[in-house]
Amino acid sequence: MAVDDEDSANEEATMTDVLDGAAGFVWRTGRLIDRHRFAHLFMGGDRGPVLAALAAYQNADGGFGNALEPDLRGPGSQPEPVEVAFRVLDEVGAMDDPMVASACDWLASASTAEGGVPYVLPSALEHPRAPWWQTEPDPPAGLVPTAAIAGLLHKHRVAHPWLEGATAYTWRAADAIAETNPYEVRSVLTFLDHVPDRERAEAAFRRIGGLTLEQGLVALDPEATGDVHRPLDFAPSPDAMARRLFSDEVVEASLDALAAGQQADGGWTVGWPAWTEAAGLEWRAWVTVHNLGVLRAYGRLPA
Repeated sequence: MAVDDEDSANEEATMTDVLDGAAGFVWRTGRLIDRHRFAHLFMGGDRGPVLAALAAYQNADGGFGNALEPDLRGPGSQPEPVEVAFRVLDEVGAMDDPMVASACDWLASASTAEGGVPYVLPSALEHPRAPWWQTEPDPPAGLVPTAAIAGLLHKHRVAHPWLEGATAYTWRAADAIAETNPYEVRSVLTFLDHVPDRERAEAAFRRIGGLTLEQGLVALDPEATGDVHRPLDFAPSPDAMARRLFSDEVVEASLDALAAGQQADGGWTVGWPAWTEAAGLEWRAWVTVHNLGVLRAYGRLPA
């Protein structure tokens, strides 16, 4: 066998091992929705079961809850689970599903006079949740998750009255950013990737991208541990605007580290604390499917 053929065979075997290991982990530990996500994205399965599983998390008011966001265990609708739901729908190419319009109706009912939705509504305090999910009696709108939700709607050209006010709020709040954090930046980047006003998006990206690096919000060292945010968290695909923030060498090192981060059980870990065993396993399965998608987007796994 020629050297090139041998290298190709070894690479193919490695990719198979990665997927086989992940499959075993997801089958053993994943929620039904993550099992169906994996089957659809990496085994050629139909997307119908993904949509059916997702629909079980949607409430009669149109919002999403019921621990779709694993750290919010309550049944009631919350803004962040809407973002999670839309990311699933984006992932499987189903942002035209009727669930989207119903969720947008709920977003309109949950929005403040500013035009956006709060990070978390007070009703979350009535049920178990991770300790960082805290809020006030009358919380203001937040870029997390308003910007990301608006960005996903723009990506798929969803027309809904809520989007106009949410877009205006996101522009105002993004223009006012001076001190920020990784979660806020990642939400805003989703918006900037897809909002129609490309000239304004480019200007905002130059400023906010600069702040992201200046404020040390990205762990450029692939060996960094703990609750850190890595280049691929900001640029999960090569066509993301944030890819421009990092050199080819940094991205390749990040991809190497991501691939090497697969654990012996086949899954990936998360950087933040697992406040319950159940939530920790749910997050690991979610992130395992997500990380496989990142590796595939950058050509490390077959399309």
